[in-house]
Amino acid sequence: MTYDIVFFDVDGTLTNNQTGCIPESSKKSIHTLLNQGTRVVAATGRPLSMCEELKKLGITTFITANGGLVTHQNDVIYSQCMNVKTVQAIENFARQHQHALSFYSHTFHMNGFQNEKITQALQETLSLATNPPIRQKDTLLPVHLLCLFGDERIEQLYKTAFPLLQFKRWHPYILNVLETDISKARAIESVLHYFHLDRSRAIAFGDGDNDIEMLSYVSVGVAMENGSHGIKQVADYITKSSSENGIEHALKYFSLIPS
Repeated sequence: MTYDIVFFDVDGTLTNNQTGCIPESSKKSIHTLLNQGTRVVAATGRPLSMCEELKKLGITTFITANGGLVTHQNDVIYSQCMNVKTVQAIENFARQHQHALSFYSHTFHMNGFQNEKITQALQETLSLATNPPIRQKDTLLPVHLLCLFGDERIEQLYKTAFPLLQFKRWHPYILNVLETDISKARAIESVLHYFHLDRSRAIAFGDGDNDIEMLSYVSVGVAMENGSHGIKQVADYITKSSSENGIEHALKYFSLIPS
């Protein structure tokens, strides 16, 4: 089987899950894919502003904000934006209860509340070692994805306060707050339509629960050995850890790059 397009989650998949850096073996693999004409797409929870290193590798198509924004070069392929009044209502509620929120536009901001669990979650999901900038109150920047930081007790508090919204947990301490469901799978559908490609010739790599729908949607889903239990359950193949050249190993296994 040959594949026309490869979708890569970034943090914990393309990046070494121990250091947060992209291994040389993954960089070389991406260059090989691009040079032989295979399309490469980064499908990440990151905002677009945090994808500069990936652009330097030659990647030009990005699924960002967990599927809320899809771009190719300077074109917006797909975009979901939350209602400004909804964002402001949640922002005010979070400020009242001193809960942390993150806001994904082209850039990434938070509302300023921090604790050890939040810091750990940011490191695990976005490889962030420093606190993001604070979002200015009442800004009108479009929000493609809003995330709430908290445990099950906090989750239930928001579900009660905002019964018309969806709360979708994708990390032990982070939930997507949604008016309309977004996912990497829906974003992939828009990419395939844009390039006139079929999902039967698409392969995807991921490590987290927010990658489950993506791996299930494409022809072949590859989970990293360092991935979650949930992602391994739906994967067609489990490759080595991202700290053990897992990307290169799987691409060779499926004959996408020379052995």
